[in-house]
Amino acid sequence: MPMTPLTLYDSLTRATETFAPIDPADLRVYSCGPTVYNYAHVGNLRAYVFTDTLSRTLTWKAAAMGWGTLTHVINITDVGHLTSDADVGDDKMEAAARAANQDIWAIAKHYTEAFKQNLTDLNIRPPARFPLATDHIAEMIAFAEAIADRHCYRLPDGLYFDTSTVPDYGRLARSGDDAREGRIEAVAGKRHPQDFAIWRTSAPGENRQMEWDSPWGRGAPGWHLECSVMSKLYLGERFDIHTGGIDHREIHHPNEVAQNQAHCGCADTGANLWMHNNFLVQATGKMSKSAGDFLTLKTLVDRGFHPLAYRLMCLQAHYRSELDFSWDNLAAATTRLKRLAQTVAALRDRPPGPATGSADAYRAQLDAAISDDLATPRALPVLDAMLADKRIAAADRMAALADFDAVLGLDLANLTRAALRVRPAQATIDEADIAAALAERREARAAKDFRRSDAIRDRLIADGVEVMDGDPLGWDWRLA
Repeated sequence: MPMTPLTLYDSLTRATETFAPIDPADLRVYSCGPTVYNYAHVGNLRAYVFTDTLSRTLTWKAAAMGWGTLTHVINITDVGHLTSDADVGDDKMEAAARAANQDIWAIAKHYTEAFKQNLTDLNIRPPARFPLATDHIAEMIAFAEAIADRHCYRLPDGLYFDTSTVPDYGRLARSGDDAREGRIEAVAGKRHPQDFAIWRTSAPGENRQMEWDSPWGRGAPGWHLECSVMSKLYLGERFDIHTGGIDHREIHHPNEVAQNQAHCGCADTGANLWMHNNFLVQATGKMSKSAGDFLTLKTLVDRGFHPLAYRLMCLQAHYRSELDFSWDNLAAATTRLKRLAQTVAALRDRPPGPATGSADAYRAQLDAAISDDLATPRALPVLDAMLADKRIAAADRMAALADFDAVLGLDLANLTRAALRVRPAQATIDEADIAAALAERREARAAKDFRRSDAIRDRLIADGVEVMDGDPLGWDWRLA
């Protein structure tokens, strides 16, 4: 099937560009990964639903567009990220270790594994590599040494990058009216407010669990250094796409760009395209760990919601739009996912029969939507229409569903009704007991013994089970 050219929004130019890989045989994408000092909140995880949609789209379109394989890298930040995201405050990893009175390496390992499990639960495909910052300290020191003479200067607390030494510093953050320079905080001795730490020297008497020797004293790398080093190491000096949250567009990514330009001695930013997803917001504002009001994926599951309902909720909004989180919105996404699962189950069980239609037109509509800067909100109604089109044989609709699953990642071909009935953490009643009680209640209703039927319903309600009489989805019950 001929495919539409893929267009993607470039944060650097603030324009939609036709994607043209540097090397069509080797697509290369780098995504900023988590700082593993705590569990990822669902706002953090939105970034990886977006990145997964991008990588799935590149992979799905590869054969038709004459592209080769995708190499996708997501780093793990286990050192260097300060609490302010700029150049003041404590290292988030060190602060977490002290607060928990635990070994910092064990904390990093625990939260890294938790993050990877989140990706699995959301049906996000693992990247080619998950490199750790602490595994690349020698490469970071070598990178810093290569640029230090021309682009850096020493202060008592470390080595700083002089942003005036590279062309057009901060273009990525300040090419529009929405730049937020106020997050850059003053450090005594800086030549310019935007200058940033390449290496932070440990203060006398400072008790750090993670520190290394360097030409600038014993200490740890700055946060921005790791991504320049690891993207270059695994993807080359120039690669196709760099992704991250929109907050990275303000400080972290402009600083990466500056380091990349210093290292290559040119105006290249490192990536051909810079892509950023917008925030997940609540009534109280942007979800944030520092505010202490964040929700994890486990929080959603403990409330009885399947992780793929959250993925669907993300797909219902464009990745560059703010996404409102509420329990009602998540419940609505759950209902939509149940309808999709029920429709697919009916198709799966339907015997083959004659049909006059083809699913190719729906594949073309999927391609047109996803090729328009990953317009997943446009792709979802196409999925609904394709599944409902009775002119197309059930087997052909199931075959087309494989294309939608490949791009949207909802795994509808395998998702069962039973899997979507997630048991809330506080529920104590056994599902077998629920099924037995509902069977007894159906018998009572058939015998018009409504007193017994109501008594069974009231007993289930007391156990936290909401009986869903008349539910058009036929779900029978849910744990309230």
